[in-house]
Amino acid sequence: MWFIHFIQSSIGKKWIMAITGCCLLLFLFSHAAGNATLFIGTPLFQSYADQLHSHPLIVSVFSKGLFGLFAIHSITGTLLFLQNRKARGSKYKVQKRAVTRSNSQASATMIYSGLCIFFFVVLHTTAVSFGDHGTIAQTIAKMFSSFFVTTFYIFSFMALAIHLNHGFWSMLQTFGVNHPRYERLIRFLTIIVPLFFLLLFGSFPLLFLFAA
Repeated sequence: MWFIHFIQSSIGKKWIMAITGCCLLLFLFSHAAGNATLFIGTPLFQSYADQLHSHPLIVSVFSKGLFGLFAIHSITGTLLFLQNRKARGSKYKVQKRAVTRSNSQASATMIYSGLCIFFFVVLHTTAVSFGDHGTIAQTIAKMFSSFFVTTFYIFSFMALAIHLNHGFWSMLQTFGVNHPRYERLIRFLTIIVPLFFLLLFGSFPLLFLFAA
């Protein structure tokens, strides 16, 4: 019973957000590592994709687990946003922090960047899963040959970077990583981690667009 009360509280929801966010962040790193094979060439990327899908049971379990984490993170984030909006003068209460102005702006737009990411994931998954262009490498090449699609992807990766800018800091705070001696490192990570994903993921569509 105590667990139900805990997850219904603001603190409980923040812990759910932090744990699921950490798992999703680990997925982003692994996904980025796999996609980085595109820099070497589409044959290597296709080989990586084929090897991955040669274990359908593992892929199925992993995909369902990832979908569950994403759903829990999205629903909990929405509930937390609505709960905090209900509280007068309270918007995602956190401890006082030494951060840049851009990070506080990211905090205020978490729900909106989150919605952008949600729609991107739905559209991206649909396009990759049901795209009728042959192999996964051919599907991606066809998609990114379009300037409109490339622009949409880059915009989505910008939304991801904005979301991570505050989300990464919030996750560390929830886990208790908030000692003054770590402030400079935390401030650095809240910039470098989102920037890393923005530059890496954003380079993939540009790679195909300019190669087309």
